[in-house]
Amino acid sequence: MKSGTLSKEAGWLAATATTLVLSGGAALAQGTHDAELRIDPAAYATVHVTVDGSPMALRRYEAVYVGKPIAMAEEQPARSMGPGGSPSRSKTQTLADPYAYQKLAIFVPPGATDTSAIILNVSNGGWFASELRDGIEEGKAYVSDSDTDKAGAALAAGYVYVDVGTRGRGIIAVNGSYPGHAPAAVVDTKAAIRWLRLNDSALPGSAERIVVTGTSGGGGLTAVVAASGDSSDYQPYLAEIGAAGMAADKTSTLSDAVFAAIAYCPITDLGHADMAYEWLYGPLRGAGNTAGGLLTDEQSSASAKLAMAYPEYLAGLGLTLADGQALTVETMTEAISAEVIASVERHVATGGSVPAMGEPFDVTIPRMFGGEVAINLPNTWVSVEAGRVTGFDLQAFLAFVAQVTALKPVPAFDRSNNTGNEGIDGENTLFGTVGQAWSNFTPYGWNANDIAGDGSGMDDTGADWQTWLAGDGAHLAEQIRMIDPMSYLRTDAKAAPYWYVRHGMIDRDTSFAVEVALSRAIAGDSDVREVNFALPWMTPHSGDYDVQEAYHWLARMLAGAK
Repeated sequence: MKSGTLSKEAGWLAATATTLVLSGGAALAQGTHDAELRIDPAAYATVHVTVDGSPMALRRYEAVYVGKPIAMAEEQPARSMGPGGSPSRSKTQTLADPYAYQKLAIFVPPGATDTSAIILNVSNGGWFASELRDGIEEGKAYVSDSDTDKAGAALAAGYVYVDVGTRGRGIIAVNGSYPGHAPAAVVDTKAAIRWLRLNDSALPGSAERIVVTGTSGGGGLTAVVAASGDSSDYQPYLAEIGAAGMAADKTSTLSDAVFAAIAYCPITDLGHADMAYEWLYGPLRGAGNTAGGLLTDEQSSASAKLAMAYPEYLAGLGLTLADGQALTVETMTEAISAEVIASVERHVATGGSVPAMGEPFDVTIPRMFGGEVAINLPNTWVSVEAGRVTGFDLQAFLAFVAQVTALKPVPAFDRSNNTGNEGIDGENTLFGTVGQAWSNFTPYGWNANDIAGDGSGMDDTGADWQTWLAGDGAHLAEQIRMIDPMSYLRTDAKAAPYWYVRHGMIDRDTSFAVEVALSRAIAGDSDVREVNFALPWMTPHSGDYDVQEAYHWLARMLAGAK
């Protein structure tokens, strides 16, 4: 399949492997479990679909992609989410395959070649664990010209399509432990990438053209995987699960860097996302826009404390805007406004309309988990003349966003057992030791925990946040760092050269500030050749809604990389 010499495109990836063994210019994997992880090219099932009305027979391969997979308990928490964004605590699901969280399925269309892109789908919405679920099904019809059918677009283009199961928050192993805490989802995705590289010569598609893609928590997973290629931070974890290319001495003989990322509404920078959320939306609190109505005094105080901490953090990132200005809270406000204005003007340029000030928007938008909702709110925030925005009010716009979808509670992400919030909520089940179901993971969330006996917080440990991280809680610092693309962009990790990042214009699931900062960190990485970032018009928290634009972009990037 692959020649004995590395192409220029392959070389930039292969040269970054921590320990790369070369023979005649080609990488030779010598991982401990490589022999058992190699695939038999003849061991496939045939899946029959139609693409654009024509029959297509796909080869489907399935494999456990690590040598030491972790067996999961038969009964797992359900993936359905409740009002607060956490899994329903009253429901479970039965897991048919104990290794479903570390398996992948590969769909090879007849048009795939040795240079075809590989679309690697991660499905960790909310950073939850995702068992292997096929995105392509027997007998289904797919089309290449839909804005919501990425499988059809990929198959018509001759791309190899891969669905991957990965660990994540909420899962329980057969021994009762919690193996899905950070950075498990990142480690598993990297292991899947390594499996694809190990088997590159056996299957169509190029492992040098892997495009990782996902939405929400899956968008965050996409971003950190694409930012942290070949980082040695993950090697002990990869060795522990028997990933391809991990030698007995825990050095690496394969790369886990990727070609491109297509990330929708990525939930990232969780260690600081509460601060960014309150800095942006805090001024709206108390106006009936929160999930629980008016804030209590405790919640108002928390919002203010979190918001006050954000300016110093943002300034410390050392990011710059495209014009060279430092990215501070002052220029961040301008940058968010500029992105929204650009979204409005793109909408008008493509034939869309914007109601006059005071007139209602008449828009129907999809909901993340099904159904639609009509927006009939008045325009209080933008004026347009001759296709150009002539007036824009950011605070009025943010109030509009909060009316479309109620704001998250305070804190937005680390809210378990603090600030009057009851029960395990937010993203807390992503953190903790393997013996802990969850942990607080921010300075405020930890120090404000006031539920005795839950095993988290200063009240139970006697240690404030900084003291805890410096001692028994060192694992928390590592977990927070290793699921954050901001930790790896602009470092010696190998970032993907091509990035397509979208966050809906009316998506309140994280702060616009988080997404703008991410886009600027990507742009500031020396490995990155292009970042295509936008806030699509009247788009809520969702993904794969602009397949035509995204896959035309990808085709251009692939063509330009030849």
